Amino acid sequence: MATQDASSSGVSFETTEEWRLIEQSLDDFVEREVDPLEEELGETWSNPRRRHEADGRVVPEVREAIETIRKKSAEAGFYAMNLPEEVGGEGVSNVTWYRAKKHVASHGPGLSRHVLAGPEGPKPLLLGADEAQREAYLLPTVRAETSTGFAQTEPGAGSDSPNMATRAERDGDEWVINGTKQWITNAPDADFLQVFARTTPQEEAGRYGGITCFVVEADEYEVGSFNNAVGSVGTQAEVHLDDVRVPDDRVLGGVDEAFYDAMAFLSLGRMELGAEAVGNAEFLLDRGAEYAREREAFGEPIGTFQGVSHELAAGRAKVYAADAAGHKLAWKMDDGQQTVEDSSIFKWLSTQALWEVADATVQVHGASGLSEDNPFMDVLHYARILRVVEGTDEIQLNTIAKQMGVL
Repeated sequence: MATQDASSSGVSFETTEEWRLIEQSLDDFVEREVDPLEEELGETWSNPRRRHEADGRVVPEVREAIETIRKKSAEAGFYAMNLPEEVGGEGVSNVTWYRAKKHVASHGPGLSRHVLAGPEGPKPLLLGADEAQREAYLLPTVRAETSTGFAQTEPGAGSDSPNMATRAERDGDEWVINGTKQWITNAPDADFLQVFARTTPQEEAGRYGGITCFVVEADEYEVGSFNNAVGSVGTQAEVHLDDVRVPDDRVLGGVDEAFYDAMAFLSLGRMELGAEAVGNAEFLLDRGAEYAREREAFGEPIGTFQGVSHELAAGRAKVYAADAAGHKLAWKMDDGQQTVEDSSIFKWLSTQALWEVADATVQVHGASGLSEDNPFMDVLHYARILRVVEGTDEIQLNTIAKQMGVL
């Protein structure tokens, strides 16, 4: 795949031939590799009670299917195609990556969500790895042979992450890490985690300094209880680090500099999440409109009643606006512009739009919208999660207000 230069001709919403080819290839991959796995799993996939163990853990058959999809996607060049070619990616632009994330999400809440790298996959922070770390951790993750997780959030430090309690102290050529992380996505299945710990007190390093990222392998930490949030059952868990010793060569990036390194890629995370929100909302609007045309009540299709048609039309307008904001954010990222405000605006707009569209879709479908036979409640639950992760609604509005100079 060639890199799509979104900045060379200014802002454009043009559907290029390159994107049409990628879009068709993604659709073909889902039809060829993903849909048959869902059919083979049957109720083991479609029924959430069969999809998980009693403690919330994803059952082995589903976990195997997810790993199969990721590996085949990596072999096809999709999985981490936003990363540079020198580490096994395809070097596509942020505009292309945004469109790909959105398009795959528009297939709905199925196994297709694992086609493109999520929190378990390689992120730009790993690009700061040295040569040995690249060989051991980055490259296998790009190939989907291993998976990772981003261990920053703690029981007492979510949005206020610089106040984390996890500490790492140097002991000769090793570091000793102690602390507890919570809501860590992919912790139950990761081969290694990127663990953030304070290495220099705030009074010495400042609020955002003094934080270091360590590569900690799965057999070095303990997975605690599952954080079975509705909509992400079995994917998040507590992580306990009790006198975990890692060598100095497991420091990822610079000592005391990890918070700044992580913040440098904040816009990308919000762009990816927002793209998924827009794609899921488009999936719901298509199903809602189809149902409104076909379902009859009082002798008429229910779409002829403004109480239904206006809900869908308002949702369409909100998703349209969010999609435009997402394209602008991705273009500005490709152009090398500052995107702090843009990413917060897009994250807030897109997740709000999905939340409202998901609720409206359930309402339009009435009792059937609540049924497990339909995916609408799954998306509604996921939509609620998206308003918290990668910065809550309130954090996004705070950021926007600060950029306006009013906070």
